[in-house]
Amino acid sequence: MVTHPLAATAHDATLGDIHAAALESLPLDVHDYLEGGAGEEWTLRRNREAFAEWGFVPRLMSGRQAPDLRTVFMGVPLRMPVLTGPFGVDTLFHPEGQKAVARAAARSGISGMAPEAGSYSYAEVRRAAPDGMAFGQLHPVGSEDAFIRRLAHFEDCGFRALVVTCDTPTAGWRERNRRNGYTPPHAVTGGNFTGDEGTGDAFADLFGGSGPAWTWEKLARLMNGTSLPWMAKGITTVPDAEAAIAAGASAIGVSNHGGRQLDGLPAALDVLPEIAGAVGDRAQIAFDSGVRRGSDVVKALALGADVVVLGRLAIYGLIADGEAGVTRVLDLLSGRWRTS
Repeated sequence: MVTHPLAATAHDATLGDIHAAALESLPLDVHDYLEGGAGEEWTLRRNREAFAEWGFVPRLMSGRQAPDLRTVFMGVPLRMPVLTGPFGVDTLFHPEGQKAVARAAARSGISGMAPEAGSYSYAEVRRAAPDGMAFGQLHPVGSEDAFIRRLAHFEDCGFRALVVTCDTPTAGWRERNRRNGYTPPHAVTGGNFTGDEGTGDAFADLFGGSGPAWTWEKLARLMNGTSLPWMAKGITTVPDAEAAIAAGASAIGVSNHGGRQLDGLPAALDVLPEIAGAVGDRAQIAFDSGVRRGSDVVKALALGADVVVLGRLAIYGLIADGEAGVTRVLDLLSGRWRTS
């Protein structure tokens, strides 16, 4: 039996240990796919640098009780203001992929986002742990008919809210992948692209179209076909946040796709305060991009986010020890320490 690099110290592992154990086990092409970003990776680096520019001002001897971390986001109750993100290609990182993430999220009292380009279908991920996967993700690309069918399918599966990822009208220019000649195979991306729903290449189905990009008006019209609340994810400017709200979004996902989509964008944390201030109480705010530590979560919440979405950090836990690894990540963020 092969002993996993995290297994001997799993109960004592820090987030840094989990990150190191995850990367140690990856082949170079998968490592670069996970850790890389778009272009020269300026935005990828800037996402982390932005967190270092904010510090804490302590208020000692306050007499306050321990904070209550519970919240509700888009109607979904959460034990802490954290969600797991809709990362696809998930069995590339662990055979159970997002099913393991869903179970860990349910165990920790939070929820996740089932990806459109995932290894398992929406229904499979939901069945693994319905309470741990309340959100379904899709992209505003492709044919209107396929998009409308997706909306109906989300309701049939019992999802409680939707995440519309608006910043990927085409695939990002990721030079590490190009140097390695690497594209994730359909086997790890095609859970929702089978039969009449796909061509056998999920990335091509999502990002291979040559037509014009969708408009907010088109998205608003099609989203009228569902009763589920939805979040516009990938927002980095106030005008786009305003347009999303006008289109019917009940939440704004402040995100630059973890620096993976368009290089040269500002750090997501740099634009968060302005967007949160402009949105006010008209929509809730989710934040992602660059989060690696619990202090990052606190900073994002202090700067205007209602919840923080974990992308790479959840993936590191998944790689390191499957469901238990993701659970460990969530325990560390919440302050819960399990010993068994």
